[in-house]
Amino acid sequence: MKKILFILFIAPLAFACNNSSSDSVEKADSTNNVKADSSSTSTSTTDTSSNKMTGSMPVDKSTANFMVKVADVGMTEVKLGQMAQDKGMNQGVKDFGAMMVRDHTNAGDELKKLAGNKNVTLPAMIGADHQKKIDDLAKKSGKDFDKAYISAMVSGHEATVDDFKKASGDTKDPDVKTWIDRTLPTLQMHLDSAKAIQKRIK
Repeated sequence: MKKILFILFIAPLAFACNNSSSDSVEKADSTNNVKADSSSTSTSTTDTSSNKMTGSMPVDKSTANFMVKVADVGMTEVKLGQMAQDKGMNQGVKDFGAMMVRDHTNAGDELKKLAGNKNVTLPAMIGADHQKKIDDLAKKSGKDFDKAYISAMVSGHEATVDDFKKASGDTKDPDVKTWIDRTLPTLQMHLDSAKAIQKRIK
């Protein structure tokens, strides 16, 4: 009986630990949704400084959710870029990985500053979905790694470029739009580079 109770006690703890990374993204979204709801109930004369004081934020839910998603993707790109520099066989793959680390670190730093100004909570760690992709890629080596990594970079950047274009048209915040429009050409360049490398290593 004691053994059964011990297992029942441990199981929830193990589940909680396994889901800690996904909680980081989900908690950020949940926190921002609360802030957005708080913003919608505040008066139209409330300025940005008082928004920060009350815990609300000047951007809408969709913009905040976009920022959370971009932060998660950016951290993933940096982690995979570091892996590409270590595990890649093709020099083009290694160089691309270095570019990912540099550019996405810079973009991430800018996003953190922007999020701070807008009182948007960003995830502290990579989400579970992206962490699984990182773990799966880490199991590969040699040419298999190179091909899988570049394939992920092509599909990932295609989705990210589409997300940025949509967000640029949807967001009502001029500061966020400026950052999106300034970052988008770099992402497009990443996509073009990844496609070129993919053709060379087939």
